[in-house]
Parts: sequence; C-alpha cells; structure tokens
Amino acid sequence: MESIAPLDDVRDPLIIAEGWVDEGRHVAIATVVETWGSAPRPVGSHLVIDAQGNFEGSVSGGCVEGAVVTEAIDVIASGAAKMLEFGVADETAWRVGLSCGGRIKVYVEKLC
Repeated sequence: MESIAPLDDVRDPLIIAEGWVDEGRHVAIATVVETWGSAPRPVGSHLVIDAQGNFEGSVSGGCVEGAVVTEAIDVIASGAAKMLEFGVADETAWRVGLSCGGRIKVYVEKLC
C-alpha cells in the first residue's frame, strides 16, 4: 500500500523545491535570515521560486514576496546570490508592504 505524505510535508517549500529540482526546473530559494521589530514571518521561513516565477511558501506578505520573486528570477539567471533587506527605513517600505514597523533580511540563492 502506498503511503501518502502528511499535508504539512506536501506544502513544505523545501520538499517542493526538491521536487522541482527533480523535475529539471531551475530553482531559487529565499530564506528569512534576520528580522527586527514586527516581522510577518520568522527567521528560517522559505519561499521557493522557479525560473517561470512560480512560487510556494512565504517570507513575508504583500508586495515583499513579489519583489523577492523578481529578484529570485534574476538570481536563477545569473547564478549570483543576493541579500535583500526590506523595512520601514527603506523608502520602498510602504510600497512593498512592511509599513508595520518591522524589517526583514532575505537571502536568495540558486539551487540548480
């Protein structure tokens, strides 16, 4: 009898990333590496992105994830990892959705 993965495993961005790599997709992973103040997701949160802009997981909310997806597509194309920082001190904070007073640092790297 075939076992079925628990729902949490099916939605785990790291497991999804592994599956996408196995399918031959070019993939990047974004990881929250630091937070300050009121941050929407904790350190260690992941967002996995493929070269077509498909994504699973979460590193924040609102437009921050859109900005991370855009940067991740560049990382996939170039192979060069990036450290991104979003927060209220940044003039784009209101635009990307961190008007809550928090800041986050997100590391984006290519997996394959």
